[in-house]
Amino acid sequence: MHLKLLIDKIIEIIENEIMKKQEFGAGIWHFATYLDRYATDGYGEPRSVIEAIELAGKVTDLSYVDINYPYFGGEFSNEQIKKALDKAGLKVIGITPEIYTREFSKGAFTNPDPGVRKRAHELITEACEAVRFFDASYVKLWPGQDGWDYPFQVDHKSIWKNSMDGVGNLATENSDLKFVIEYKPREPRVKMIYDSMTRTLLGIEQIGLPNIGVLLDFGHAIYGGESAADSAQLAIDHGRLFGMDVNDNYRSWDDDLLAGSLHPMELFEFFYVLRKNNWQGVWQLDQFPFREDSVEMANMAIDFLKSVDKALDDLDYDALSKAQANHDAMGALKIAQKALYKHLARD
Repeated sequence: MHLKLLIDKIIEIIENEIMKKQEFGAGIWHFATYLDRYATDGYGEPRSVIEAIELAGKVTDLSYVDINYPYFGGEFSNEQIKKALDKAGLKVIGITPEIYTREFSKGAFTNPDPGVRKRAHELITEACEAVRFFDASYVKLWPGQDGWDYPFQVDHKSIWKNSMDGVGNLATENSDLKFVIEYKPREPRVKMIYDSMTRTLLGIEQIGLPNIGVLLDFGHAIYGGESAADSAQLAIDHGRLFGMDVNDNYRSWDDDLLAGSLHPMELFEFFYVLRKNNWQGVWQLDQFPFREDSVEMANMAIDFLKSVDKALDDLDYDALSKAQANHDAMGALKIAQKALYKHLARD
């Protein structure tokens, strides 16, 4: 009898894994309002993080959010954030400490002032406690101000060392947590210290700790001249792809447009690489709806990603592998287009 119960339980677990639905997430900033250097009065009335969570809860099939720390729009405790998340039916995938604000305008890890570097360390350490409280997957590091703008402005050896020491010290002190570095070619700094997949992997491997990985932003990869699919494979081969998010752009700037609106085939190849390598994780959105309805835009992006997920189920992997083995571009594209466009048209 006990053996039958055990077998039934094993079958149930296997069936659950087979039927497991792909989960989707988004940065909570997707549901905030924005300003830029022209519309300095903003593109909408400011929202608090609580109000943004309420909006995120209206998105169909959204399960996770990445939350900025400190929490924007007021003084909120972890308990208040958790209450809002529970009401919206959402969980936290990551906490993003804001180490790119005015205080860190000359850098966080690479700031010339050791006091500011210490402050960055303290802020991220506070964010670590939030990750533990929410049982999130990782601390996300986006050191947007770390880098340089002009020739001769910095000593490249020292800022590279400071950047690795900053990340390495945090990962050592918080060995129970995962840290992800989200790289980006430029903005706000003209040249960012972690500007590409290869440079980020080089730094991570040089640090040499197992709990540091990469968050691959599709838009950052393509406007940096990379193939996002190739970058994903590189990170997977090194065991460092801890997270990802998607959007789209015109390749000249980080536009953060609707995922799949400009480069659907390259995005499909990116997800093909994830599926081929059995990469399991949340598919996240990093979009900025300056003028669009944030809930509508998120729903539209998730609908596209669900079509991609179905297309991956239908993709003829054997035929594609044969075409790739011969570097048959037209043959491979026909196979990929047949799978993707079939579901885009149907859905």
